[in-house]
Amino acid sequence: MAGLTIFVERRTLVMLALGFSSGLPFLLIFDTLSVWLRATGLSLEAIGFFSLVTLVYSVKFLWAPPLDRAAVPVLTAWLGHRRSWMLVCQGAIMLGLWLVSVTDPVASLRTVTVLALLIGFFSATQDIAVDAWRIEAAEMSRQGAMAAAYQWGYRTAMLVAGAVPLLLAGRYGWNVSYAVMAALMSVGVLAVLAAPREAERATRPVHGPHFPAAFVDPWRDFFARYGSAAALILALVCVYRLSELVRNIMNPFYLDLGFTLAQIAEVRKIFGVIMTMLGVLAGGLAVARFGILRALAAGAVFGPFSSLVFAWLATQGDDLAALVIATAIENVGAGFAGTCLIAYMSSLTSGSFTATQYAFFSSLYALPGRLLASQSGRIVEGAAGAAQAGGVLSRLERLFVDLPPGSFVSGVRPAALGAGYVVFFLYSALLGMLGIALAFALLRRHTREQELAQPGRVSVPCDSSNRPRRRR
Repeated sequence: MAGLTIFVERRTLVMLALGFSSGLPFLLIFDTLSVWLRATGLSLEAIGFFSLVTLVYSVKFLWAPPLDRAAVPVLTAWLGHRRSWMLVCQGAIMLGLWLVSVTDPVASLRTVTVLALLIGFFSATQDIAVDAWRIEAAEMSRQGAMAAAYQWGYRTAMLVAGAVPLLLAGRYGWNVSYAVMAALMSVGVLAVLAAPREAERATRPVHGPHFPAAFVDPWRDFFARYGSAAALILALVCVYRLSELVRNIMNPFYLDLGFTLAQIAEVRKIFGVIMTMLGVLAGGLAVARFGILRALAAGAVFGPFSSLVFAWLATQGDDLAALVIATAIENVGAGFAGTCLIAYMSSLTSGSFTATQYAFFSSLYALPGRLLASQSGRIVEGAAGAAQAGGVLSRLERLFVDLPPGSFVSGVRPAALGAGYVVFFLYSALLGMLGIALAFALLRRHTREQELAQPGRVSVPCDSSNRPRRRR
């Protein structure tokens, strides 16, 4: 029970609310907004362009340095460095959502587009400030709990942003719906005001001759602290969740299996979220109990294991019990691994460049998966076509001799499409093996350096709490 008390500390509860504030705008500027736009008669092609708005989250590291160096006039003296930036961003997001609520997307589509882009920019900037505050507000032993609280708040906000606006729009209209969402951002404002005051930090200029240093110094610092381990660390960040991120065709997969939309929603969106929350809690406790690197290595196993479970699910057809089992394993694993990765990336930053370095790491970990995910459908269809043609992959069709009627209805044999999905999930599992290999390599390196370290010798990249420190 003592380990659970950390989750009701003031900082952790504030982090929960800040996670909610970070998660709320994300769906509102594309996923939920696309429903409103479609209801007005906008074409799918035009709506598709709105997905580009979310790209600002992937490149937020480009403008992170000013958040490390520059103060906000008046507010920084009152609230401190990180909280002042959070409050500015939250105010801009609230204003943007309110302006969307009073705009007619049919008559002013360009205005809505610009507002969505600005909301995305300030939302991504808020994320930079929130992540920096989270890292600096608690010692490393509490980073697992802080990461767990952030994820709980973020996922709760995504549920709210995905469901509540639609319910409100159905009864009161979309304008009222978005006005209510703007008001809900006050949760973040209250969290900023309730957050413990942070330590004072010196501000440094960004303009003129200081501009190059603002972008170069964070990486000079990182490579100086980690030396030859830096490449291994960056590679691990890139591939740690690769197995999960390439699985972007799961909803079509469930439909091809024969599940109804209601079954998918109930199991994936309701039961799955509960399982994710449990995984997040387990990840936070594991980081506190076993240290970041050991928890990280354990979490790396979940991604490829989940892929193998989905390969098994493909052979079961529309078996609801099998879907529940696969969903439980996937979401517990994703919550556990996600918490461990957030805590680990947090541990890689240094106090002088927290915002810049973490923004880069959080952008870096998702980029390879998003690029490879674009080929997921092609891999399934290509493997299905190869199985249909009678090649080596056709042997996988034997796994589908008892396939329930109605499963995998497409332009190829049902068993061939099933084989295509099995090949894809095996491919996903192999990608995940890279993360396992790198995580355990880093753990072995850390253990070896711990054993070799003696008083008076050069310090190793991580101490016993897995917190990085500068080389002497």
